[in-house]
Amino acid sequence: MKIGLMGLGTVGTGVVHLINQNGKNIEKKIGEKIEIKKILVKDLNKKRTPLAEGKITFNADDILEDEEIDVVVEVMGKEHPALEYIIKALKKGKHVVTANKEVIAVHGKELIKLATENKVSLLYEASVGGGIPIIRPLKQCLAANKIYEIKGILNGTTNYILTEMKEKGLDFEEVLKDAQQRGYAEADPTDDVEGFDAARKLAILCTLAFNKFILPEKIYTKGIRSVSKSDIKYAEELGHNVKLIAYAKIDEEDRLEAWVHPVMIKKDNPLNGVNGVFNAILVDGNAVGEVMFYGQGAGMMPTASAVVADIMDVKNHIVIQNGCEDADLLPIVDTVSKYYIRLIALDKSGVMSKITGILGDKGISLLSVVQKGVLGDTAEIVLITHIANTGKVFEALDEIQNLKEVKSIESVIRVEGE
Repeated sequence: MKIGLMGLGTVGTGVVHLINQNGKNIEKKIGEKIEIKKILVKDLNKKRTPLAEGKITFNADDILEDEEIDVVVEVMGKEHPALEYIIKALKKGKHVVTANKEVIAVHGKELIKLATENKVSLLYEASVGGGIPIIRPLKQCLAANKIYEIKGILNGTTNYILTEMKEKGLDFEEVLKDAQQRGYAEADPTDDVEGFDAARKLAILCTLAFNKFILPEKIYTKGIRSVSKSDIKYAEELGHNVKLIAYAKIDEEDRLEAWVHPVMIKKDNPLNGVNGVFNAILVDGNAVGEVMFYGQGAGMMPTASAVVADIMDVKNHIVIQNGCEDADLLPIVDTVSKYYIRLIALDKSGVMSKITGILGDKGISLLSVVQKGVLGDTAEIVLITHIANTGKVFEALDEIQNLKEVKSIESVIRVEGE
């Protein structure tokens, strides 16, 4: 089996090394040797692994037009030009293996159709969860189940930041700088800390688990920038831990609820013990119950492991694809949750009654109200609501923010539990 590898960054280099290290074992399993014939790079002068010597090209057509190449492996990242290369490869009758969550999340529906029309495979296990097997289990091991719900920690950068904030009592910006120095966060961390990366992965999982296609930008997404060490401390006092959770479920009317949001989860939730750069995904099926997939969500060798497994599945004729329908998305304002709200207001009589009055007018009852501290003429107030309609919570927060006595609404975090 001859491979055309597009991209020789972290993951691409891992693929080269893994095939070199485990090549004989892989050959025994699939009955055929895997050979990387050509490797596409952007910079011909950059120092590369010696294993790539004699295979480097700067021209994509050296791969796409080569009739000997059976499988195109795209690990370039970003939407373009990866999308165009994948389309051309499929039209040329080549199988495609990709780790590209941007491409699959946005264009997966059309690419799956194109692969089916050309009778080739489009495999993308590494696009969600790095080395964690989740795509294949959803389409094979759990295929007999009706999946009700998916929730998970899908981004290692944000999980590392929240873990460090909790364990070291540091604020967001301090930990972010550390994460960037360690290589856990990009120089521009927007996709991670704003939740966009998790939303793309959740969109892919919705397609597989529920047969519902949804664009990532349609998923309500709130990141972790507003989460402070105070919020994490107060969560601890409540017996909870703060995690960035990607969540999706199908309701009785076949509508999809999907969002990415900071959540205070209970200590007995399996996701509570997922720390550092690790990811985990909980899947609830009607036959199997709740199962959890856990492991390293990124990194050279874990991601390469998923990519090479897909290459092997091409030989084994395992096809992880099918058609799907557009999702009927439940608006975020129609969802329900408990909410934790932390705000700064003037420390004087009558302020609390105005705030609780607005919440009461929206039908929102409070589980607790605590004044956490006073600084000058202002006080830090923490509110925990009972289960409430999200739209009503948003309306109340807008009105509370407009009160002249309220300086700022610092944090809004969903709280797990009935």
